[in-house]
Amino acid sequence: MRANYKLKRLFVGQPLIEGVAIAAEKDQSHYLLTVLRMEAGSELLLFNGRDGEWRAKLEMPAKKKAVLIPLALERPQPPHPDLVFCFAPIKAGRLDWVVEKAVEMGAGAIRPVMTQFTQNTRLNPEKMNAWITEAAEQCGVLAIPKLESAVRLTELLEGWDSSRRLVFCDEDSATDNPIEALAPLKSEKLALLVGPEGGFSDEERDMLRAKPFVTAIPLGPRILRADTAAVAALTAVQMICGDWNGNH
Repeated sequence: MRANYKLKRLFVGQPLIEGVAIAAEKDQSHYLLTVLRMEAGSELLLFNGRDGEWRAKLEMPAKKKAVLIPLALERPQPPHPDLVFCFAPIKAGRLDWVVEKAVEMGAGAIRPVMTQFTQNTRLNPEKMNAWITEAAEQCGVLAIPKLESAVRLTELLEGWDSSRRLVFCDEDSATDNPIEALAPLKSEKLALLVGPEGGFSDEERDMLRAKPFVTAIPLGPRILRADTAAVAALTAVQMICGDWNGNH
């Protein structure tokens, strides 16, 4: 069922139960009452990543205080996406964009991976979780991706669950077409790994290729920025192996 984009959407942490009031947090009350200038009786959509999406009514028991009353279930909670998105964090000015696109593109988990050429190693998990929530609010996403702890590439590979195929973007691939490499993976659990601005080092590329659970894919004949590569790779995976193709 498609999202209703005519109503504002808001993430809440509390359970969503018909008729059970939810006190909005201070920043949410400010957003609803001051920024959006919503009035008592206005309707909006609530979700918490567990109970589906609910149509709710806004009440104002006091000035600058919002209370939300769930009225009816609009969309049931979908299964959590199984795609794991691993990426080398890029510069701060574009990091939020990559996280946002991973949410939009159906990642079920997001994991920062530190590589030899990673430029941004100082991450703020609280801020990244806020980006994830905001992207879910804006894009109608109900199953919110989990932010995994950052890990070094060597540690990622050492602790990897070999039942999940790890697809990595290999700029040195002998071909330009990812379809041949991805087509045989339609029935497998998948994770995607995108490297940093400088790409993977030769040592890292050799280490990845040596793992039996790793598949390398190209992303066409052009050199892509790391953030562009992330979206291109997510698109290819979802179109050929993922939920764009009715899989997973």
